[in-house]
Amino acid sequence: MEKVALAERAVRKTGRRVGGCTPTALPRFHTLRTLSRWKLTVRHGSDVDHRGFEDLGEAVAAMRARALDIRAEGPVKGVSSLRDFGPGEQVHARLQLSGKGLVRKPVAGIDVRGDGTFVPFRGSVRREELEPTDHETPFEVVRDALE
Repeated sequence: MEKVALAERAVRKTGRRVGGCTPTALPRFHTLRTLSRWKLTVRHGSDVDHRGFEDLGEAVAAMRARALDIRAEGPVKGVSSLRDFGPGEQVHARLQLSGKGLVRKPVAGIDVRGDGTFVPFRGSVRREELEPTDHETPFEVVRDALE
């Protein structure tokens, strides 16, 4: 890699210039990051994807679309390790929305189970499963938990 490319990468990671590059070698926009209000993190297998959104409704709609795509892949097979885990006991993918906050940022999401069911939750460290009412979808429950 070129020296300028390495320095640009370091600026993006740390926000500081390194490697003795001149200020003209690095564009100013690399030191400023635009921050979204809501972040959608999708953990599906070994893949992790992050997307930012300004509006909560838009973020929940994207979460719903991605969860339905994952469920359309079909059920997962059972796993036999120290004990047997059926498809309903496995988490096929986890979709999590997090907001901005200094002390405790709001976090809620959906687990897509191996049998295709959606399980809404709130919290990151102390996770709490949420129960939708008869007239609510799991995605509406997530939205209500974040509002």
